[in-house]
Amino acid sequence: MRARTKEIRIGKVRIGADNPIAVQSMTNTDTKDEASTINQIRSLEEHGCEIARVSVPDKESLLSLRAIKENISIPLVADVHFDHKLAIEAAGIADKIRINPGNIGKENLKEVVDAARDNNIPMRVGINLGSLEKDIEKKFGLTALGMVESALRTVKEIERLGFYSLVVSLKASDVLKTIEAYKMFSQRSQYPLHLGITEAGSSFRGTINSSVGIGSLLLNGIGDTIRVSLSAEPVEEVKVGWQILKALRLRKRGIDITSCPTCARKGLDVISIVKELEQRTSKMSKPLHIAVMGCGVNGPGEAKEADIGVVGGKGTSVLYKNGMIVDKINDEQVIERLMKEIENA
Repeated sequence: MRARTKEIRIGKVRIGADNPIAVQSMTNTDTKDEASTINQIRSLEEHGCEIARVSVPDKESLLSLRAIKENISIPLVADVHFDHKLAIEAAGIADKIRINPGNIGKENLKEVVDAARDNNIPMRVGINLGSLEKDIEKKFGLTALGMVESALRTVKEIERLGFYSLVVSLKASDVLKTIEAYKMFSQRSQYPLHLGITEAGSSFRGTINSSVGIGSLLLNGIGDTIRVSLSAEPVEEVKVGWQILKALRLRKRGIDITSCPTCARKGLDVISIVKELEQRTSKMSKPLHIAVMGCGVNGPGEAKEADIGVVGGKGTSVLYKNGMIVDKINDEQVIERLMKEIENA
């Protein structure tokens, strides 16, 4: 059962409570390059991103925020570190601001909170293990408990200022510490949680770390929005995020392909077929389950479970729709026939 959390509105997207778990990403363009940033966010949206975050490291980047926001369709989050004045000004433009209490400064918190309240936008308290406040680190070390104590202290300080529109994250590159921190915080607070494994790594390593960390928390009912952090193009983060949600049957979106690992029995070049199908369907949003199977061992069963399936034979493949055999096709026709069936579904 999903943990009950407070509902928070980020632009037109609502998270927490019973709202769908939202998929986020962050641009890797120079925010000052408005055209590149806008184009990247539009691409992210095409692949299912529902909230986009941009870094605001300096005044020049801040000046680009308005143009970026006016030219995209999804909520915009301003990510600000160290300079609280940038956060204050960003609050007048973005749909949410993200601060890190470890580097924004306790003495500056009231001004930032006032700016968020005045502009009726939420804030994310983003705790990172690598940038805990010095006194917290000294007392608790670089631990999950340290992250929780940092988050709770900051939340209480913000609540004392009369502000309650908060989202919280507790991220580390250590998967187990991250899981532990989110579990502890979830037991002590009802603010919606932004899940992620920070500095998760390359596309390969980061996908595994994020899937294990985010997936295990979601499976335990913890989490209201997710961002997969990869040292890769941001679109890949969105794809992985959606696949995590689909694997846990939390949301449906796009083409989901079941395929076999192949062996000497294969009657189809499954690997190349699946690769091309994924490329050609990557921007499709309608939910369809496709099965591409190499032989008749597990193939018929998997194909029957899918909306559309194909099972390889000796030169001729069997096409399934909604659990029924509908045709036999030559192997060289498989990709185009599958695409036709997907487009017409």
